[in-house]
Amino acid sequence: MTSQAETSQTTGVMRPGRYRWAVCGLLFAATAINYIDRQTLALLKGPLSQEFHWGEQDYADLVFWFQAAYAAGYIVFGGLVDRLGARVGYAVAVILWTIAHIGHGFVSSFAGFKLMRIGLGLGESGNFPSGVKAVTEWFPKRERALAIGVFNAGSNIGAIIAPLLVPIVTLTWGWQAAFIVTGLIGVVWLVAWIAIYRRPDKHPKVGTAELALIRSDPPDTEAKIPWLSLLWKRETWAYALGKFLIDPIWWMYLFWLPDFLLKRHHLDLKSFGLPLVAIYILSDVGSIFGGWMSSALLKSGRSLNFARKATMLVCALAVIPVGWAMYIDDLWTAVGVIGLAAAAHQAFSANLYAYPSDVFERRAVASVIGIGGTLGGVGGMFMAQAVGWVLATLGSYTPIFVVAASTYLVALLVVHLLSPRYAPAKV
Repeated sequence: MTSQAETSQTTGVMRPGRYRWAVCGLLFAATAINYIDRQTLALLKGPLSQEFHWGEQDYADLVFWFQAAYAAGYIVFGGLVDRLGARVGYAVAVILWTIAHIGHGFVSSFAGFKLMRIGLGLGESGNFPSGVKAVTEWFPKRERALAIGVFNAGSNIGAIIAPLLVPIVTLTWGWQAAFIVTGLIGVVWLVAWIAIYRRPDKHPKVGTAELALIRSDPPDTEAKIPWLSLLWKRETWAYALGKFLIDPIWWMYLFWLPDFLLKRHHLDLKSFGLPLVAIYILSDVGSIFGGWMSSALLKSGRSLNFARKATMLVCALAVIPVGWAMYIDDLWTAVGVIGLAAAAHQAFSANLYAYPSDVFERRAVASVIGIGGTLGGVGGMFMAQAVGWVLATLGSYTPIFVVAASTYLVALLVVHLLSPRYAPAKV
């Protein structure tokens, strides 16, 4: 027990252990795998479009069906994880998305790819409800934004690994192997998750002091919260509409940046790896920064309302330069501007993800996350069709980046109008 809660030799006071951060590491790894799997198709858009004769609208349709399944699955997993807990819920999600991801390597028709994208979207929708649920089980409120920022940073690590790994595997063994090899990483994680994860009160590596820290917030009431009752809460819609607005921007980066680099800067499967890595390294820093900034403001004595919204405002302003990305001729200047926007998105998102756990009781958190994720997926469906239409009709990314530059200020305004005091929801 001394490894988890050390005793100070001078004061005799038990210091909390840090095993909760090892759990956060598992969430980080799962999120990285999640993003490796979802980005693989985007990286292979060029060769697959040539082999199967896909047009811009065909690829947009594949993204659309992924988003549709993701939206539907998010709300299902939200309720499922609240009932079953993070351990079982996460395992179900990873099993489903891993089977679908590996299945991409065994199909050759557009209908087959569509089916695999639907399966992948359903499974991957369980990642964030499960991850945020695990954070609420393992972290006190004052540490949640940082913990969410850390595990959310796994999305950027996945986005960094994918453009390095997928081209190598594809050029060596073919595109089918790219789906199979990356899918097997999820199998390894699943074994580790089942072996390691438990609730903190049932985990042998959690000491008394750390458990007291985790439970330091006021206890929740015992009353059950009907799922439909959450739909009538302004706080639910503050989160859900925020997700509806900002999630499609991140999806656009994830699914279309390789194509943007190909068309605007003439990069291909062999050469777009480093620019994409640079963009997602910046976004990784942004994810952690967003959690750190709001936590630092809280420690300085600022209110939760001020800390979260001030951080989101800084992020919303940092995104604005991306509106001019299409007009930047120098590759690395464009990479810097897009990378700053991606970093600001992740910092904004880390604080928005913390909102349900800030204002709702633990038993409702995953359900609210599910509702918001569903709206984010619906927004992504609209974005997929819009991007496909803009590229097929205008052949330019300019309108797309202009929308990306302005959306975050609108999202922050919506959150503030619906939750001006950031007060706990009365459920």
